[in-house]
Amino acid sequence: MILLVAVWSVFPRNTTTGEEFLSSPSVAVPSSPSFLRLIADQPLSAEELNTIAVFEKAAQSVVYITNTAVRRDLWSLNTFEVPQGSGSGFIWNRKGHIVTNFHVIYGADSIQVVLDDQSTHDARVIGVDPDHDLAVLQITGITEKLSPLDIGSSQDLRVGQRVLAIGNPFGLDHTLTTGVVSALGRSIRSVNDRTIEGVIQTDAAINPGNSGGPLLNSAGQLIGVNTQIVSPSGAFAGIGFAVPVDIIKRVVPQLIQFGKVIRPGLGISLIPDPIANRWGVKGVVIAKVQPGSMAAQAGLQGLEEATAGRIRLGDVIISIDGEAVRTYDDLARILDRHNVGDRVTLGVRRNGKERTLSVKLQAIQ
Repeated sequence: MILLVAVWSVFPRNTTTGEEFLSSPSVAVPSSPSFLRLIADQPLSAEELNTIAVFEKAAQSVVYITNTAVRRDLWSLNTFEVPQGSGSGFIWNRKGHIVTNFHVIYGADSIQVVLDDQSTHDARVIGVDPDHDLAVLQITGITEKLSPLDIGSSQDLRVGQRVLAIGNPFGLDHTLTTGVVSALGRSIRSVNDRTIEGVIQTDAAINPGNSGGPLLNSAGQLIGVNTQIVSPSGAFAGIGFAVPVDIIKRVVPQLIQFGKVIRPGLGISLIPDPIANRWGVKGVVIAKVQPGSMAAQAGLQGLEEATAGRIRLGDVIISIDGEAVRTYDDLARILDRHNVGDRVTLGVRRNGKERTLSVKLQAIQ
């Protein structure tokens, strides 16, 4: 320990003056008097100054979310509210829209949002997307207080890139943790057991209560929404996951406009995977083709009733654009990459023979 202290005193850290830091084009510097005094008075490293600048600016956009559920007393039949859960979120725009995780507000009868100035506001749910564990809330009447986050991109992220997470772990407001992008392209399961693709893995500490909070790059831009951790103990163990911002940018505008995500689909209903497995069928079995749908126009066929009450198997989807489809989750995951109006090539098995069909994707509710 003595040796370490001696070495540190001989080789001082690289410090940055306030003028040098302010002249850096990549740093979003807050204009608060406290921060300006800080960079003028203290010889901090450029990395420290950047972290402080990002936190002071982004913290204004991070909110604390609590929710309650109504319960009925079994004996008196009186109703009362009980705490349901809590988490984090962030301001999306000046209209009062707030983004968080779906599981943060799931089952809530009332939701409260605490802003950076510690004011508490009632919120209503605008839209939810359980498939990506996302939800949009709205608070009204306080547009002058709202400071939306800067939105970045997750397309060009690199492993090793520095990231920052801000949230309310264990109810402790505005907690900052830092780390790096540990891995890209991870897949996790959503609250309704759907696969979320392209997820960001980070070692920035994420704990219960961080859910729904932003993951930021070193420029203070949103690159993901913290959503899950891997931990035997329930607390942070070095592996956290964030839904990438490119998904957020696609989903949130739809939730605001429609209250749900308008997904591309084929216009078919399917046989559940467990039943198809019992039949020994490999692929996704079409149960019914909706009349007038794009699938019907492409010539897809569903189950048919044969003689003596038997059912004749229709088309079995085995691939989309050459990518194998074995389960409904595979089908949904691949279609989720497309938009309404895109054309895909389906590989189907019909009467034991394989063929390909071109289908234009339609909007499904």
